[in-house]
Amino acid sequence: MSNSLVHNLLNRALIRPPHHTKLNSSSLQPVGKISRSNLSTQLYGKGLHKSGRRLLTESGRPVSFVTRAVLAMDPASQAVEKFNLDGNIDLLVEVTSTNVREVNIQIAHTSDSLLLHWGAIRDNKEKWVLPSRSPDRTINYKSRALRTPFVKSGGNSYLKLEIDDHAIQAIEFLIFDESRNKWYKNNGQNFHINLPMGSNVEHNVSVPEDLVQIQAYIRWERNGKQNYSPEKEKEEYEAARTELREEMMRGASVEDLRRMLKKDDNSDSPESKETSSSGQESEKKVSKQPKQKKHFSTEKIQRKGRDLNKLICKHAADSVEPESKSSSEPRALTTLEMYAKAKEEQESTPVFSKKTFKLEGSMILVLVTKLSGKTKIHLATDYKEKITLHWALSQKGGEWLDPPSDILPPNSLPVRGAVDTQLTIASTDLPSPVQTFEVEIEGDSYKGMPFVLKAGERWIKNSGRDFYVDFAKEEKHVQKDYGDGKGTAKNLLDRIADLESEAQKSFMHRFNIAADLVDEAKNAGQLGFAGILVWMRFMATRQLVWNKNYNVKPREISKAQDRLTDVLQEVYASYPEYRELLRMIMSTVGRGGEGDVGQRIRDEILVIQRNNDCAGGMMEEWHQKLHNNTSPDDVVICQALMDYVKSDFDMSVYWKTLNDNGITKERLLSYDRAIHSEPSFRREQKDGLLRDLGHYMRTLKAVHSGADLESAIQNCMGYQDDGEGFMVGVQINPVSGLPSGYPDLLRFVLQHVEEKNVEPLLEGLLEARQELRPLLLKSHDRLKDLLFLDLALDSTVRTAIERGYEQLNDAGPEKIMYFISLVLENLALSSDDNEDLIYCLKGWQFALNMFKSKKDHWALYAKSVLDRSRLALQSKAERYLEILQPSAEYLGSCLGVDQWAVSIFTEEIIRAGSAAALSSLVNRLDPVLRQTANLGSWQVISPVEVVGYVIVVDELLTVQNKTYDRPTIIVAKRVRGEEEIPDGAVAVLTPDMPDVLSHVSVRARNGKICFATCFDSGILSDLQAMDGKVLSLKPTSADVVYREVNESEVSSQSSDNLEDVPPPSISLVKKQFVGRYAISSEEFTNDLVGAKSRNIGYLKGKVPSWVGIPTSVALPFGVFEKVLSEKANQAVSEKLQVLKKSLDEGDQGALGEIRKTVLGLVAPAELVEELKSTMKSSDMPWPGDEGEQRWEQAWSAIKKVWASKWNERAYFSTKKVKLDHDYLCMAVLVQEVINADYAFVIHTTNPSSGDSSEIYAEVVKGLGETLVGAYPGRSLSFICKKNNLDTPLLLGYPSKPIGLFIRRSIIFRSDSNGEDLEGYAGAGLYDSVPMDEEDKVVLDYTTDPLITDESFQQKILSDIARAGDAIEKLYGTPQDIEGVIRDGKLYVVQTRPQV
Repeated sequence: MSNSLVHNLLNRALIRPPHHTKLNSSSLQPVGKISRSNLSTQLYGKGLHKSGRRLLTESGRPVSFVTRAVLAMDPASQAVEKFNLDGNIDLLVEVTSTNVREVNIQIAHTSDSLLLHWGAIRDNKEKWVLPSRSPDRTINYKSRALRTPFVKSGGNSYLKLEIDDHAIQAIEFLIFDESRNKWYKNNGQNFHINLPMGSNVEHNVSVPEDLVQIQAYIRWERNGKQNYSPEKEKEEYEAARTELREEMMRGASVEDLRRMLKKDDNSDSPESKETSSSGQESEKKVSKQPKQKKHFSTEKIQRKGRDLNKLICKHAADSVEPESKSSSEPRALTTLEMYAKAKEEQESTPVFSKKTFKLEGSMILVLVTKLSGKTKIHLATDYKEKITLHWALSQKGGEWLDPPSDILPPNSLPVRGAVDTQLTIASTDLPSPVQTFEVEIEGDSYKGMPFVLKAGERWIKNSGRDFYVDFAKEEKHVQKDYGDGKGTAKNLLDRIADLESEAQKSFMHRFNIAADLVDEAKNAGQLGFAGILVWMRFMATRQLVWNKNYNVKPREISKAQDRLTDVLQEVYASYPEYRELLRMIMSTVGRGGEGDVGQRIRDEILVIQRNNDCAGGMMEEWHQKLHNNTSPDDVVICQALMDYVKSDFDMSVYWKTLNDNGITKERLLSYDRAIHSEPSFRREQKDGLLRDLGHYMRTLKAVHSGADLESAIQNCMGYQDDGEGFMVGVQINPVSGLPSGYPDLLRFVLQHVEEKNVEPLLEGLLEARQELRPLLLKSHDRLKDLLFLDLALDSTVRTAIERGYEQLNDAGPEKIMYFISLVLENLALSSDDNEDLIYCLKGWQFALNMFKSKKDHWALYAKSVLDRSRLALQSKAERYLEILQPSAEYLGSCLGVDQWAVSIFTEEIIRAGSAAALSSLVNRLDPVLRQTANLGSWQVISPVEVVGYVIVVDELLTVQNKTYDRPTIIVAKRVRGEEEIPDGAVAVLTPDMPDVLSHVSVRARNGKICFATCFDSGILSDLQAMDGKVLSLKPTSADVVYREVNESEVSSQSSDNLEDVPPPSISLVKKQFVGRYAISSEEFTNDLVGAKSRNIGYLKGKVPSWVGIPTSVALPFGVFEKVLSEKANQAVSEKLQVLKKSLDEGDQGALGEIRKTVLGLVAPAELVEELKSTMKSSDMPWPGDEGEQRWEQAWSAIKKVWASKWNERAYFSTKKVKLDHDYLCMAVLVQEVINADYAFVIHTTNPSSGDSSEIYAEVVKGLGETLVGAYPGRSLSFICKKNNLDTPLLLGYPSKPIGLFIRRSIIFRSDSNGEDLEGYAGAGLYDSVPMDEEDKVVLDYTTDPLITDESFQQKILSDIARAGDAIEKLYGTPQDIEGVIRDGKLYVVQTRPQV
């Protein structure tokens, strides 16, 4: 058993005998304490051979023995104690003593509900204390104990405790099996485990005082050279002593410490400075942390073993729902908005541009339209006082020109190069007055209209500047209908839209507005932050204006960024369910920084100009741009200048860097302070420019580039730039609390960041993210700096993997699988709800181990993990689409964002993450696995030769009720598994993976319809390209041959099919109420119940004793109609008659209303009493004994079964075969739910091949609803020859991510007279409803013995095959059987003839 989970939990090897050696009785240790000397070193082998054996004890009594994993002792181990629970359960406890004492607990028990109920002993007192450090998922139980769940793996359960409080002398515990309400004790007492007192050892270690002083100084530097109080100074001194003691306890000598500390002290003393070759003082670290022992070489790091389960996050926000009533109601339009809406609707010409300005609590709206060489400007305001517009026209920015006299509106007066026009009151039905102005201009010689306003004697300006309307540049078109904002935080998005004109002034304005809106976003929940992300991403992708006629200092921008990122880090720390969205928001904003960092943007460009004598031309234009308003574009411009200089002043290199990053000549000219010139430097300036521009790049990135790796590392490690002349100095202190050795790890990353072989880099990046992760999960005063570092590491993983694609061109499957695991790990570390991703990652690691061990089925297993990984990516993409796209569409329309940018918004978000790289790697590996596992390009579920017209659809569900008037081959991207196949369809081809025994698969085989899954994307694309053409399909058991044919072959094939398959002639006999509300299984007859109940009754006592049959009772035919006729249900009955009439007239919406109406039925007292009596006499639990509410749950479930007669799928299915729906009667089979470990479905004749000599079966973990219902992923599948039932052949491993589990309960199964009719398979159309809701559990197959234990797998699959064979022999015909496995026991819950 080589399991990484166990290895990581216990942090040491398992006892593993040599590969071909069987354990014998000498391997067993006596119960009690085991000394280290009892364990031989030969127990550290690489493989654990499992065998089931019968051994003799000393008394001669035979006992069953199955080899289990037993804790091995390593040199740090001090003792192992072994206990025996209930006579047959082994409990082992191992204590190891390092700096942190570890207690490893293993119990040979596989319950899912084992808890450790524990506490600690301190100061020799009996009362438990609760340690501050405990494993994940530990809860505080009534402040008296801690409760920690065990981790299940194979046949054992494990737990590791870490005790870092040296005052704790022992731990005590009990073990509680929650599901069985059972306590395990040590002979009636607590288990008591003494711990080695490491603190005594520590105090005996002596450290020279001169070394303590050096270490204290290094700590002071590391913490930013703060001014300590005397108390704090003493505390730091003792902390330094403790650090050195710990190093000595790890094996370092005094001389080792002296060498390390003296080296650090001399190389970075307060007086020392480093000088570059150019004479300039180089960057100096504020502090230098003591060097740690490197855990990696310069070529490759040694990754730490980790328990991947500890990386699981379940912080998913609630499902997307409309906001609360107060926030989801549409905001009432203001008077000006009402006026604007009416005006836009009146205009026959599209709006050329639309602009709003704030005006002392009111607004100004300006609409510009253009048609046939005429420009019309319409201005309106809801300002309360009378307004005079003082205006002019301009041909270029900043000028005021007299407008032509023939265009002046009424009430206009020319005055000194401008015109005064009195605004007029609009004659419209509005809540309050609106003042308006309109002017129309001929030609295109004028480019804009400057204006100011006058109210009485007061002049009103736009924040101290003139208002300006630009009608030369078209604003992005604003749609008139923004939609209803469904699925968004609409109020917040409306507010963003209102504030956009203010936000466009500068980044300072935008970031301050965003910070002000964070509380509102928090109140709106997940959709609120989705709205902020959409807005910020539109900004980052230049869909919104960055700066408009506003001069702002760089330090003011960085201060605003700092404010916004401070607010975001507070939300990140307090609301883990929003962290994924917050990470994406922060990646669009940039780090910002303390004011001095921003100010250096302004100052440092002057230093560059002065040092390098380049003050004119492009450099001066850039200086003016930076002085006016710096932006992320400046990072690109700086890089372009450096590339230009490095290339020996090749101008094409300059433009290539700019253009590659989205900056064109037009964009350079569009800045408020435009850049017209190209750079022009002299050759002797090269070295100085590269040096100074390199320094300047760090300053720019510190403000604008949150995800830049080098600047993010510097910001966390700390640095200092001294002031020079007028330029301020900058000091960034290092982040405290970084893991030991972390600086070395980051240096390794930077050294390998551009290497062609990306594997060492990827390993280093992921190790850095893993080490950083604990700090990101708790509050920290520099949390945002840590977040930006993590974002940079994440981003570098993505770019590295894309660079490494070429490395994989000739790589084998092992290398590709390893790269997939690395990218999957990266994606999981960036995801809020990552449980499925973590289990996929564990699956890939298990597949790699199978490959290395040369297991026969490694490729088949890897294919199942690949399929599950695809499902996880699909689920993540769908979630993003649900959360983000509605906000992108609504806000995009409000802000006039280009439609193409809106439509691909979510797609681009996904492409920017690891998911796109993972998808690419998975697609690369898929054909390799299919070829290795001999899977081919197809799985043929129903092999029928057909000819038909191709039609391509997104989902089969959307066309299931359609009727095609000609033979149709449907190519559907999605098939869930529970759809109907539409009339006229002769084939369904899909890349989706419904189970072979799913509803739609059964329907296809019964209807003689070709049904197949295509795994090859190339073939699928070819089929989709044939939309509308006629194809011939000739499937075999593992392939589909297709070719284009003439239409004449369609009619020929159709006529052949009509001759072969006559239409079924079936009818129903209406059942009557026979005076019984409930019957036992002995009374099941054709007149009272359907085939489902009768078959279960028939099996009792006839199947082998090892096959369990659940106890059953039933509500017979006619009970529903009897209940409906009761006087108490008269209103329900009358409403049903009206609804059924509407349904007969074609109103399909009536089906849902009918189902709701049925749920209003009241249970007659006679029904309740008779059902209670029948269940109790059959030894079934009566729900009412647990309270009236439990009976109400049961009654609701019964009504839902009856109501399922009007399911859409069932109703249309009966209509297709012309069954009289009124004659359909529904009995209800009542059974106790078996909380299954596994569920299975058997077809005793292979449905794909028709081979009656072999059994086909599918198995899922948990309840069977995930197999027969519309749950994504494949089940485990196998075949077994009836003449060799001991040798099942595995066809496929499971890929279903979800399993269903339930408490002890009752299930109510539909059992109609419309099921299993000759020529019509009605099974599965109607609902079976458990009294209690199932729990959805994300599945970890790497701990499932059905996957990992070959002997267990062989036994379970053989038992399933034997049960199928026995039941088929009992009936004499092929059977379709459903059953479950619980604790190794097999139960059959129903059987029917296989159609």
